[in-house]
Amino acid sequence: MKPAMTDPGFHSTGLADVQGRLLLIRVVVLIIVGLLVVRLWQLQVRDGDYYRNLSRDNRTRSVVLHPVRGSIYDRNGILLANSVPSFNLYVELGDVPDREALTGKLVELLSLDRSELTKTMNAHVGGAPVRLKKGVSLKEAAIVESYRLDLPGVAIRPEFQRNNPEGAYAAHVLGYVGVASEEQLAHEAFQGLPTGSVIGQYGVERSYEQALQGRAGRKLIEVDALGHEKRVISVDKPHVGNDVYLTIDFRLQKLAEDLLGEEAGAIVALDPQTGAILTLASRPSFDPNALSHGLRAAVWNDILQDKRHPLTNRAIQGQYPPGSTFKIIMAAAALETHTIELTEAVRCGGRFRFGRRTFRDWKRYGHGAVDLHKAMAQSCDVYFYRIGHRLGVDTIAAYAKQFGLGERTGVELPSERTGLIPSSEWKQRTRGEPWYPGETISVSIGQGFVTVTPLQMANVIGMIANNGMAFQPHVVRGVRGRTGEWIEERSPAEALHLTLPARQLEAIQASLAAVVTEGTAQRAESSMVQVAGKTGTAQVVSLRSESEEDTPKQFRDHAWFVAYAPFEHPSIAVAVLLEHMGHGGSSAAPLAKELIEAHVSYGVDDHERPQASLAWPSDTMMQRETRRGG
Repeated sequence: MKPAMTDPGFHSTGLADVQGRLLLIRVVVLIIVGLLVVRLWQLQVRDGDYYRNLSRDNRTRSVVLHPVRGSIYDRNGILLANSVPSFNLYVELGDVPDREALTGKLVELLSLDRSELTKTMNAHVGGAPVRLKKGVSLKEAAIVESYRLDLPGVAIRPEFQRNNPEGAYAAHVLGYVGVASEEQLAHEAFQGLPTGSVIGQYGVERSYEQALQGRAGRKLIEVDALGHEKRVISVDKPHVGNDVYLTIDFRLQKLAEDLLGEEAGAIVALDPQTGAILTLASRPSFDPNALSHGLRAAVWNDILQDKRHPLTNRAIQGQYPPGSTFKIIMAAAALETHTIELTEAVRCGGRFRFGRRTFRDWKRYGHGAVDLHKAMAQSCDVYFYRIGHRLGVDTIAAYAKQFGLGERTGVELPSERTGLIPSSEWKQRTRGEPWYPGETISVSIGQGFVTVTPLQMANVIGMIANNGMAFQPHVVRGVRGRTGEWIEERSPAEALHLTLPARQLEAIQASLAAVVTEGTAQRAESSMVQVAGKTGTAQVVSLRSESEEDTPKQFRDHAWFVAYAPFEHPSIAVAVLLEHMGHGGSSAAPLAKELIEAHVSYGVDDHERPQASLAWPSDTMMQRETRRGG
């Protein structure tokens, strides 16, 4: 058998094909290696800094250290608001791979509300951690730490929360705090505050936010793959806020609120010689701790829809007809314009006829012949109807402005209301109608369009007490820094001054003393100190039952009493307003008396703390004892 013949051409072609393939592989390998080299150059050289920073950011995290808020004290150093340690539950949503699973685990371990958790997480915008719960207990904190591996991104952080040791007392003065909203953080006043900062939302907490806030710090930490802290890299400590001292005397404040009890109303007391507010009580009230510690939406809505309006500071926001307390302004206007003389007598037969209308006096058959002294003491309506008709509404308005009515007092609390002093120009501008002379008759006894706030009326009686001069009412004494120095200290600022001559002013003062000793406010007479004041009964509706007992409470009159003491050297001016409590002489005057006596007693024994002992008089007693009017 012959051996097979090999083809030289076949061998050369096969070898060339193999070599071609090897060359192609080499080229492909070189290209791949080249691409890898280029990519490594890009990652390590060109973009090295970027990825190093990214790597560092993936293992480190900057945590905001919120500052301790400054404290608030009364004039005697009694602590009214401070910050206490608290544990709060946070989550970094960027570290959470499955929100539904995390939500379920938190509900299981801590019995949290699933819908609230979901809503909080979904509403969050931005990269800041989300606070899921305030005030975590030690038991709950231990549970979270025990299940760390099942709770990615979850952490317990120690912080401080606002605390009001006295609960609801002085709530409308102090206010409350809350987490700043996105809209608030965008405001110029809060520029630079980190997300999640707690700011004042009401009262002094809001007005003195800049002083109380302090400065936030930051902590740089290293975290593991689940977002849990491993170690602290660096710390920039926060700065504690400054302390605010009030002019409020908490002993009087507590007594005033206890005297109000469950009744709606306000009690304001100030030092007429400085304008320092000693008491600013408003009821019904609220608990600042409940609001500052966070509320569920449903609870907050209940507060907002409460028909008694507990968030309204009636002392500066309540606008009421002043009733017969307005006769103080009427007397000053009449004497200075010589509309009537001190000794001029006016006949009161129980009614005043004007056109087709008859305006009645509170005393059915009248007071007989009365001069200014007796008219004030007995609160004779007919006397003031006559001088009001002679003065005219524009003159009355001008003198009311001298007393600061119709304007804000400037107290350092948000949302103060102005009240209303009507004039012919005001009515034409706002209602497009002329002023009718008959409307002046109602204005002359503090009815009609006239409204005032209790703080304004405390300022009015304070001006009379201080011989025609008023200092701007204020609730803050000053701001003290962390080293004890006064950063800001309030000095008395003269705000208003009457042009009334001394002789006429003294006559008004004497008539106010007679209101207490022989007139409509005899229940305010004290054996400790001489009190001067004026009662007022502000009509709420024009149609009422003959018997007050038959009138539903919401339609009953408001009760007023304004007073000062001691008569010779006044150190306190008081305004009491009780909603739907009838006559000022029976319901408001006794409260003012008890507050004044407490103020006087503190000058002897500064440590004594009396409790409210006044029992509300029965409707029958109120009706019988206050037939004297006012």
